[in-house]
Amino acid sequence: MSFARHPDFRIQKLAIGEERQPLVVMDNVFAEPDQVFEMAASRSYSYVAQYFPGVRAKTPLSVQQFLLQQVRAECAAAFDLPPTMNFTSCHFSLITTLPEKLSYLQRIPHIDSTVFHELALVFYLFKRDQGGTAFYRHRKSGFEYVDVERRDEYYRHLELERESVERSSTGYISGDTEYYERIGEQSGVYNRMLVYRRTSLHSANFGPDIEFSTDPKRARLTLTGFLA
Repeated sequence: MSFARHPDFRIQKLAIGEERQPLVVMDNVFAEPDQVFEMAASRSYSYVAQYFPGVRAKTPLSVQQFLLQQVRAECAAAFDLPPTMNFTSCHFSLITTLPEKLSYLQRIPHIDSTVFHELALVFYLFKRDQGGTAFYRHRKSGFEYVDVERRDEYYRHLELERESVERSSTGYISGDTEYYERIGEQSGVYNRMLVYRRTSLHSANFGPDIEFSTDPKRARLTLTGFLA
């Protein structure tokens, strides 16, 4: 299957928080996003990641190649990277874990990697308001991103804060807490794609219509990928 870019494709190059980490927002990515939605709805999903609170299915190469065509040049400029990046992983994803079933690390913002040049991509495939993506600052350290140099200090804080978080929090983070400040967010708009550094502290942000369903046509369906 081949894909085309939407004639009203739009791109914003933004910066997150005080540390000004890049954030690229692309709207109207696919000319016919329903093709991708139906493709995702037909896949078989399974638990494939230790910390991801849901299930995933591998994204077809045709979709991956189209997305690479959209992001390579734009993101190379925004993140000061060579325009040769490729996916190291790419999946359709459903968040299915109920809030009361979360582990400690699933209740707080996370990073995907400590390697500064690696990028994360999320593409929204739901039409109802099931939320978007939020970015955070860790209050004690002041960190908005965690790379190799910051890793040990940040994880020391996580261990010190663990007991308090487990005692006081039972669900997904949503806005400011005792330990984190929300410094930015993007709504989960159908046919919108975000690209940001994997080192940025972030979390899914849920809307009023969230369903923790394994049915892709009802669930919080996204396409998520890592680029390097």
